[in-house]
Amino acid sequence: MLIFILAFLYLVPVIVLFLTSFKTQVQIMEKGFGWFFMPTLMNYSNVLLEQGFIRYMTNSLIVGLASTLVTLIIGGFASYALVRFNFFGKGAISFGTLLLRMIPPAVLVVPIYVLWSYFGLADTRMGLVIIYVGLNLPFTIWVLISFIADVPVELEEAAVVDGCGPWKIFFTVILPLIKPGLAAAAIFTFRIAWNEFILALVLTNRMTRTLPVATTIYLTDTGVEWGNITAMGTLVALPAIIFTFLAAKQLIAGLTAGAVKG
Repeated sequence: MLIFILAFLYLVPVIVLFLTSFKTQVQIMEKGFGWFFMPTLMNYSNVLLEQGFIRYMTNSLIVGLASTLVTLIIGGFASYALVRFNFFGKGAISFGTLLLRMIPPAVLVVPIYVLWSYFGLADTRMGLVIIYVGLNLPFTIWVLISFIADVPVELEEAAVVDGCGPWKIFFTVILPLIKPGLAAAAIFTFRIAWNEFILALVLTNRMTRTLPVATTIYLTDTGVEWGNITAMGTLVALPAIIFTFLAAKQLIAGLTAGAVKG
């Protein structure tokens, strides 16, 4: 029963966001929340016909997909090294990755902006990709470590006997066996990159801003255009919600298996 109550409380803001996106400004400003009203597509028309909408969506897709791909590549190699090889500082590195995950992104805004401005990465999509890779690597590494640790070493030894080198072993033996972990890490990383707001707000300009940041264009001098903001918010949230529901089975399987294996 408690689960259903919590699920309902979680869904209420989403439902309100969705319904408000079909209201006019007059209907939105009426006293109380009207559950029954004449819907309109005007807000979606305003958002979709906005000159920069396609550019904002393209930026979000590029940043999200690129950061996810790079995170999985680096995280896969790093987690394999931490599991299979013994070297000085291995424990410190493992613990350090966990500590990095605990740092709130908002704390990093000022130092990152200063550094990125110095290196010419401010207001670029590459700058965002690098930040998101750094933020998501700790989670990816810790998820994949549990999966790789569960792969029997005998499989790698058998591959060596068959003449496989280290690279071939990693790509043909290890990766196929940790697909659930890779899927869970990919979904998590992409959703973070797609929805992130604070860092993207500071580190992008009009040409490189992502969809979440683009909602701020409807905060005007004459007031807040709630209809357009909720329509934009729905368009931002919808792909992530649909993708999560479609991949929920894989995501839960990956995270649960990782927890059991760890």
